[in-house]
Amino acid sequence: MARHRGTYKPEHPEPYEVSRSQIQSFMNCPACFWMNRVKGIKFPGMPGFLLNSATDTLLKKDFDRYREMQKPHPFMERNDLGHLVPFKHENFELWTKSLQLGLRTFHEPSNLIIGGGLDDVWHDLKTDEIFVVDYKSTAGRKNDEGTALNQITLVGAYKESYKKQMDMYQWILRQAGFNVSRTGYFVYVNGDQHFEDGMLEDEIDKANMRFDVQLISYDADDSWVEETILELKNCLLMNECPKHADSGFGPKGDKQCEYAELFDGMKEHKLI
Repeated sequence: MARHRGTYKPEHPEPYEVSRSQIQSFMNCPACFWMNRVKGIKFPGMPGFLLNSATDTLLKKDFDRYREMQKPHPFMERNDLGHLVPFKHENFELWTKSLQLGLRTFHEPSNLIIGGGLDDVWHDLKTDEIFVVDYKSTAGRKNDEGTALNQITLVGAYKESYKKQMDMYQWILRQAGFNVSRTGYFVYVNGDQHFEDGMLEDEIDKANMRFDVQLISYDADDSWVEETILELKNCLLMNECPKHADSGFGPKGDKQCEYAELFDGMKEHKLI
């Protein structure tokens, strides 16, 4: 049977596949989600952040070496997590494949398959507890004293989606029966453009960019997930477009949906 994904078809016999990013899209603006998933309207896409993908790939290689040895990475030991090791599981590689919804669960009340692709999982061998880990990349500013890069935090409107991502992946793993800690970790690499003299090597056509690395712990909360999935399913079944979000956009998260603003402007000038 063909997979049920893309535009939602109520008559399709297979459960509809919803990615973690689509759930975030629904939470951002139900109207835009409905237009895309129910009516098949294609919104302009963002270009891929290939440098971010590259740092994710390299970080995974770092931790994969210790995954095979079932030992803590020195970075973990330096951050007082020497009791953990990168999780070794037969399905781990599948879980990292976001385009395939490699990490997935069937949510029977909504008849939806919920999934995505995670970056890493760490494991306490003594308690059998697992910890979801997410890799992030940025290039931050100097601190006020101009002596170092600013410490990264999870404060900010757009970083709320990072937290929701962690909540969601913990919830999916719990549905599969794993003993999942509420504590999740973000491994943040911060490109240093301020305190390095350059990046080009003298003798060969190679370049090196140095990063500060920071570990941020997050006390996750997946209590919102079930209700949101059911609300999303109700949205898919609506015959008319719901209202656009009136907040949650802009640097401070206090602006209305950007597409609503665009549509309002076009109507004002009689362009639609």
